[in-house]
Amino acid sequence: MSEGHDNGHGERRAPTGNHRTLRALAFLGALLAALLLASAGPAAAHAALRGSDPADGAVLKSSPRSVTLTFTESVGLLDDSFRVYDPTNHRVTTSDAEHGPAGSDTARITFPKKLGTGTFTVAWRVVSADSHPVSGALTFSVGKPSATTATVSSGPVENPLTGALYNIGRYVAYAAVALLLGAVAFIAVCRPPDPAPLRRPIRAAWWALLASTLFLFVLRSPYEEGTSPATAFDLSALAKSATGRPGLALLARVALLALTAALYLVLRRRVSGTRPPRPLLAGAVALSLALALTWAAAEHASAGIQVPLAMTSSVLHLLSMALWLGGLTALLITLQRSATRLAATVVARFSRVAFASVTVLVGTGVYQSWRGLGSWQALTDTSYGRLLLLKLAAVTMLLAAASQSRRWTAKLAKAPAVPAPDRVPLPVGAPAPAGPPTAENAPPLGEPSTVGEPPLAEPSTPDDPPAPPSGDRPQAALRRSILAEVAIGVAVLGISTILTGTLPGRAAAEAAESGTVSGATGIPAAAVAVVPFDVGTPNGHGKVQITLDPGRVGANSVQAVAFGPDGGISTVPELRLSFTLAAQKIGPLPANVTDRGGYWAADSVNIPIAGEWTMTVTVRVSDLEQVTVTKKIRIAA
Repeated sequence: MSEGHDNGHGERRAPTGNHRTLRALAFLGALLAALLLASAGPAAAHAALRGSDPADGAVLKSSPRSVTLTFTESVGLLDDSFRVYDPTNHRVTTSDAEHGPAGSDTARITFPKKLGTGTFTVAWRVVSADSHPVSGALTFSVGKPSATTATVSSGPVENPLTGALYNIGRYVAYAAVALLLGAVAFIAVCRPPDPAPLRRPIRAAWWALLASTLFLFVLRSPYEEGTSPATAFDLSALAKSATGRPGLALLARVALLALTAALYLVLRRRVSGTRPPRPLLAGAVALSLALALTWAAAEHASAGIQVPLAMTSSVLHLLSMALWLGGLTALLITLQRSATRLAATVVARFSRVAFASVTVLVGTGVYQSWRGLGSWQALTDTSYGRLLLLKLAAVTMLLAAASQSRRWTAKLAKAPAVPAPDRVPLPVGAPAPAGPPTAENAPPLGEPSTVGEPPLAEPSTPDDPPAPPSGDRPQAALRRSILAEVAIGVAVLGISTILTGTLPGRAAAEAAESGTVSGATGIPAAAVAVVPFDVGTPNGHGKVQITLDPGRVGANSVQAVAFGPDGGISTVPELRLSFTLAAQKIGPLPANVTDRGGYWAADSVNIPIAGEWTMTVTVRVSDLEQVTVTKKIRIAA
């Protein structure tokens, strides 16, 4: 498509303000989409590990009959939710994963036979109730701790490519449902005299929502399992997706979209500047509620406290967002593409709808923020809280732009209509108005033609009254204001989408209080350091493996296991351990470890400040031989 327009004389006109505005809107949308996709990492899991039985790092006298994990919310189980490895890194036979007697927020496996002695590693992976996968690992020992060759991956919970594609599908789905519901509501409630400019955007939004929904369904199983997109079209994977709650919600969305298309076709025939029949409006409202419910049933609202109230709030929040932002986009498109000036009544109707939507958004947003945060401290101490502050700033800017739009709406309602030019009757016999030059009335060669041109206007004088303001001026200003609203609204929508993939502050606080850490890294919730030593005599060297659980500020359990030159566990007559933070002039803090029969341990060592601490380890291997070595270890906040 060319940039300018032909004026009929072979000349090109510069792009009009409408075209520049449309290009600016497209640029802003593309830029924001690129920023969101570039910054989108793996979604943070929403179920946090609250505790385990046996506890992480526990030393048991006898083999446990089962392993039970307890989470902060209900979880879904996978075929390979648990993997247990013995000290030689061989897979231990277990039962299928199941929920424990305490409910769906637990996961459990049992052992068909007794375990041997040594340190066992449990790697686990589940799907939280709000559809995000979470994984982690823990260890326990039977008899006494031992050296183990089992390793736990420290990679991301999800396949990076699968996660990126899944996030793209989520962004597209949110944007599409906002435009679809908002534009249809704008036609039905605001009743523009010519809804034709909105038909193509509505069709595009419907197809985008259908395509993104099917895309998310196909990727659902690889996303849960952490595998590559190449496994998406496996029939067993698709069947598995169709049985889980997120997959069922996506399939229900597809069915609802088919009904939505049928209703829109009926609505399109009946609505043309008039109010649609009440049965059609009731059907549209019911379908909109059902579509919003497919999001609420598979995200934050479906887990945690006050689930029925939270799901109701989530549905209203999504619908009010669609009415406001989608309706804004529909109003902007109508202002840009309408052949005639938009009636002030249409803008006034949308202004009332937008005000009601903002009221609902604020109310439901406050409730969801309280439910997700749990405390004021979480606003600054968690990623969820910081994102919420960013969204609050963006919403404040959006409300300021909306206030400006309401001012121009009021001015548009008061602006006089632009009158059409009067048709003045001519007396009989009067000459007809001059038309374009013809062969008969053309001027001599070289003289300019004046036929068909209006008479030159007389110059104005200071006494002449000023020209009245154009009736289109408020509409042009309103168009610019709405463009700003749409741009900021897209940013708010992007931040909201990222928030749905972030661990809520309340869940993060519960996990921190329980001393367990789980999430995207899959790393055991402990700080581990290996300290080599050498007393300078034959067979007088080895290493000490020191584990601090949870490796964070506060009370920590400490376990120290000495290994000899052959890599096996070595019994030493004495082992002392202390911690020093030289930068803060703290320490040394003695750990007071005691011999527990093959290893040394302390049940509670208080580490008061986060930072890189120095461990001082003294190992005595005989009555006369001992050595003191140091090692850095980082303590998290």
